[in-house]
Amino acid sequence: MSELPEIRDDGQLTIETAIANLQGNDLGLRVYAAWWLGRFRVKTPAAIQVLIEALLDEDDRTEAGGYPLRRNAARALGKLDTPQAVAPLIQILGCTDFYVREAAAKALESLGDTSAIPTLLALLRGEVVGTLPAPEIPDLSQPYDALIEALGTLGAAEAIPDITTFLDHPVPRIQYAAARALYQLIPEPEKASQYGEQLVAALSNEDLQLRRTVLADLGAIGYLPAAETIAETLAENSLKLIALKGLLETELTTTTSPELSDGAKRVMTLMDNLL
Repeated sequence: MSELPEIRDDGQLTIETAIANLQGNDLGLRVYAAWWLGRFRVKTPAAIQVLIEALLDEDDRTEAGGYPLRRNAARALGKLDTPQAVAPLIQILGCTDFYVREAAAKALESLGDTSAIPTLLALLRGEVVGTLPAPEIPDLSQPYDALIEALGTLGAAEAIPDITTFLDHPVPRIQYAAARALYQLIPEPEKASQYGEQLVAALSNEDLQLRRTVLADLGAIGYLPAAETIAETLAENSLKLIALKGLLETELTTTTSPELSDGAKRVMTLMDNLL
């Protein structure tokens, strides 16, 4: 009998059946299995191996040329914190499918391996040939926001000149991604803070989806001066709490005193008021 634990979401699927489904012929079951393995953070060697193999799948392809199974496999691997996935994910950054590249960039950001920086930067610079743009408007050549955010998280200081050019991009979420990354990459706090303030100002955007995006950006960089504005933003309390949690975690990891800082106490009070 297998010693693998039986993780169930509906009383039927287990790790063993998910792995078997991912290797089977039913494309719908394969796509779902890839999602399921990521959703439940299944890190067994067999699961990791079949997900990596799925990154090069040729069977599940849409009429527009997309690869849904590859997308789900990339997303799942980004959740599993496994070094084995880094090289295969870098490889599929050259996939024709825009959304596979986006999923791979986000996964590599999560995995935190700086070996991905050269390829991410090459994509940002338009140096990778053979890729297709997004299939809908705006038909971007590359998933710029995902690439920029990954470069920021990975500490790619060499990308600062390239990222700076995106501050004036016509798509607002890409502008915000650039501000987020520059805040992370510029070492001088005084200079970096201008990009944090740019994101704070964007919380007043009339578009709710963009406000949601900025909340996530501010939480990711832990920009403490944004705390009160985050709490007052016209958006779901759940998203504001997630953003504030990011601020709190950053504050706790950057202060050495055994006592809570005033900033941490401020954020905790704001979080309590939102509950």
